[in-house]
Amino acid sequence: MLDTIREDLRAVLDRDPAAKSPLQVAALYSGLHAIWAYRLTHRLHGLGLVFVARWLAQAARFLTGVEIHPACVIGRRFFIDHGMGVIIGETAIVGDDVLLYQGVTLGGTGNESGKRHPTLGDRVVVGAGAKVLGNIRIGSDTRIGANSVVLHDVPPHSTVVGIPGKVVRRRKGDENDVLSHQNLPDPTMDELVRLAARLHALEKRLPAAKKPAGKR
Repeated sequence: MLDTIREDLRAVLDRDPAAKSPLQVAALYSGLHAIWAYRLTHRLHGLGLVFVARWLAQAARFLTGVEIHPACVIGRRFFIDHGMGVIIGETAIVGDDVLLYQGVTLGGTGNESGKRHPTLGDRVVVGAGAKVLGNIRIGSDTRIGANSVVLHDVPPHSTVVGIPGKVVRRRKGDENDVLSHQNLPDPTMDELVRLAARLHALEKRLPAAKKPAGKR
């Protein structure tokens, strides 16, 4: 347990430049508090104390603004930056070294039963406000841009943006860059630019329209 706490603290210190000391992180970071509450409720849920686990999870939600179902599976060195509004559903599976920003939802798409929440590989980064919905798999080292809505499987080492989310970039396997929100491509604007260029080329190929003769 102590090793897990140290790992959680180190994950915050390594990823957040505003984090100045382990004491500051342990005392002030609500995302970290939500993770520690999850680790307790997940253990209680595994022991069959489902009601107690759910009750404590709701209390943690009230205190931190983060809702994590006790039955979900979360790996090591998980970090929720800023935290508020994050929701992680019952059958979600989250790998190691995953980073979520505020407002992220790992949710379902309806009233289906069984595995109905996403599976995230290792070192996945999900930008602020993004929604990853349904029983889909997000490959390791994937970056999901802010406010994207992802509804289908994503291969490893991808960058995903848009509604619905589309893969706009595939990175090399050894390229483990951070999610640079300001540098993400805009596929909708790119398509509009291509259409405008094609329209301009077609207009140049058409003969000039003759002006009608004026009435006398």
